[in-house]
Amino acid sequence: MVKDEIAGRLEIAFSQHGFAQMSVAELKIASGVSLRTLYRYYPSKESMVIGALEHRHQRYLAYLDDESFASGTDSIIALIDALACWMSEDAPNGCLSMNAFSAFPNNDEVNAAVQQHKEQLVQLLAQRSARPDLAMALFLIHEGVSLAWPTMGEHAIVAAKDMVRKLLK
Repeated sequence: MVKDEIAGRLEIAFSQHGFAQMSVAELKIASGVSLRTLYRYYPSKESMVIGALEHRHQRYLAYLDDESFASGTDSIIALIDALACWMSEDAPNGCLSMNAFSAFPNNDEVNAAVQQHKEQLVQLLAQRSARPDLAMALFLIHEGVSLAWPTMGEHAIVAAKDMVRKLLK
């Protein structure tokens, strides 16, 4: 349980302050544990990033796990609405995974964590849309919203919903 709590606190710290600016000393403070405890679970800054990404991934998938809509257009529109809330409340600085990818472009473990997250999003979109053939197009819409959110906000959501309706017509 301690490891998961630390990962959650690291996720918040990286989301709010970015990856480059956070020193290990600052991450220790943000995690709320001693340096020894932090290093016991996450022996490097990169492992802290991966722990935060994995925590975020699980939280995001759980957040999107809404089976109240049957598969199809309504389900994807609901997912886009959920994405708008997520971006507003949890990711005002954009996608944490892509920010990590940008901050650690040559780190295989960080890149693998980002890749796994994105692949599972494609699978979720295939399932929720009942259109596996359009999963990648829906993924690109989702990623476009995540990328555009910091500058375009709700305009990105409106455009994404319009594209989803046209695509799944």
